[in-house]
Amino acid sequence: MSVDPVWLVEARKHEGVAEIPGPKTNDFITRWLAGLSAWWSDDETPWCGVFVAHCIKTAGLPLPKYWMRAKAWADWGSPLAAPEHGCVVVFERAGGGHVGFVVGRTTSGNLMVLGGNQGNRVKVSEFKRDRVVGYYWPDSVPLPIHTALIMMSSTGEISRDEA
Repeated sequence: MSVDPVWLVEARKHEGVAEIPGPKTNDFITRWLAGLSAWWSDDETPWCGVFVAHCIKTAGLPLPKYWMRAKAWADWGSPLAAPEHGCVVVFERAGGGHVGFVVGRTTSGNLMVLGGNQGNRVKVSEFKRDRVVGYYWPDSVPLPIHTALIMMSSTGEISRDEA
């Protein structure tokens, strides 16, 4: 049985938070941006890095210099050879990257990832491993004893574009 690290406990509290189309902005996302001293305040700008940064900061851990950029998380923490429950995962995507937290895997080996800006909301989505740039764990947090990732049911929909 896996126990969620503190940053993942925070992330799970926000499942379902979604962008508001048009000129309005979701208050949760606005507060995350303010808490991170962002220079923008809307939810139309890609915000997967904002969500991960909010959760990591809430856990009292340092952020990468450019926390708002998904691929900047590839220079944070300690790289892992394989995914661990709760680790940060960085993905390739056309025009940039994507970042979230590994929460499980499917029987076919795809990753189940809790992240922000996945379908314009915070949710668990299924990702193919061939998009993975890397897996990362906070430097100051001891890595738990390796356990197999939690087996989760496939959503039937593979995430392809998180912009």
